[in-house]
Amino acid sequence: MNFLPLISTLVTFAFAAAVLRRYFVRHGPHLLLWTFGLVLYGIGTLTEVILSLSFHGLVLKAWYLTGAMLTAAWLGQGTLHLLVRKGRTAWYFTAGLALVSLVALVLVATAPLTSAAASFQTTVPVSTQYKAILVRSGGITALTILLNIYGTITMVGGAIYSAYLFWRKQVLIQRVIGNILIAAGALFPAMAGSFVKAGLVDGLYISELLGAVLMFIGFINATTQAAPQPAPAPTQVQY
Repeated sequence: MNFLPLISTLVTFAFAAAVLRRYFVRHGPHLLLWTFGLVLYGIGTLTEVILSLSFHGLVLKAWYLTGAMLTAAWLGQGTLHLLVRKGRTAWYFTAGLALVSLVALVLVATAPLTSAAASFQTTVPVSTQYKAILVRSGGITALTILLNIYGTITMVGGAIYSAYLFWRKQVLIQRVIGNILIAAGALFPAMAGSFVKAGLVDGLYISELLGAVLMFIGFINATTQAAPQPAPAPTQVQY
C-alpha cells in the first residue's frame, strides 16, 4: 500500500473541515464551494487508497470523476464567488457547472470497463492503468479538458489576482503570501500528468500531497489576522 494518498486524504479532509468551520463563522458561498471542492479532492485521494488494496469498478469511476474532472472546477468556482460578488453572474456559472457536473456523472457512471480490469495491479498507481480499463467517450474526454481548463483559470488565476490586489495596496502581506501558496498548490495536481508521462509513476501521489499541503498553508496565511499595530501619535491634520 502506498501511504502518500492516505496522508493526502487526511490533510485534505482536515483542510475541508477548517474551511467549513470558517464558513459557519464568516459565511460566504465561496467557503462552502471550497469545502465541496476539497471533499471531492479527498474522495479522489481516498479512492486511490482503496484501489491500492483491491479493485472496484465503481471506485475507479469515482476516482476519475472526482480527481480528473470535478475537483479543480469546483475549487475554482469558489474562487469565482470570492472575486465576483456583485450581481448574480457567479451564481449563473455555478448553476452551469452543476449541470455540467451532472452530465459528467452520468457519462462516467455509464462508461463501460474493459477486460483489462481483471488484471488490475494494486501495486501500480491507478493513473498508469485507468486508460486501458475505463472506456472514455468523446464527451467524457471533452468535459475533462474543459472542466480542468476552467478550474485552473478560475482558481490559479483568481489566487494570483487576489495576491496582486493585496500587493498593490501594500496591505496584509500574509494574504499575498497565502494566495501565492494557494496558486502554487493548485498547479501541482495539474502537473501530475507530466510526471506520469515522464515515467515518475508516483508523481500523481506526490503532486496531490504537495498541492493539498501548499493550499492548506496558503489558506491559513490568507485567513490569519495580522497583529494590530499601535496607533500613531496624533499629528496636525493637513488639508
